[in-house]
Amino acid sequence: QVQLVESGGGSVQAGGSLRLSCAASGSTYRSNCMGWFRQTPGKEREGVAIISTYSGNTYYRDSVKGRFTISRDNAKTTAYLQMNSLKPEDSAMYYCAVWPLLVGFCGLTPKPNTNWGQGTQVTVSS
Repeated sequence: QVQLVESGGGSVQAGGSLRLSCAASGSTYRSNCMGWFRQTPGKEREGVAIISTYSGNTYYRDSVKGRFTISRDNAKTTAYLQMNSLKPEDSAMYYCAVWPLLVGFCGLTPKPNTNWGQGTQVTVSS
């Protein structure tokens, strides 16, 4: 079982920046997909940014490309999401997620054995 501890988030005006962190502990695989999904009321959860902890390959949804940057620490157990030029439509509950990468590539679709964080709210006002 993997435990995820999220930090960051909060409220900011449009054009501002926020940074999210997610620290994983417990039974992690050598190679994992780690990153963030977001969800607003009445909508499905959507992938925002994912990083392969082993290769460092990154995946972003189109709407955040060029504004968000995902990275990981050297221990490959903590991921960071730097969010710049935030827009009101970025407002959502952001959930950290991690799953083992056994074959193929990470992408933005979680697997059935995904572990989820508790979520952190991001609110961007216009």
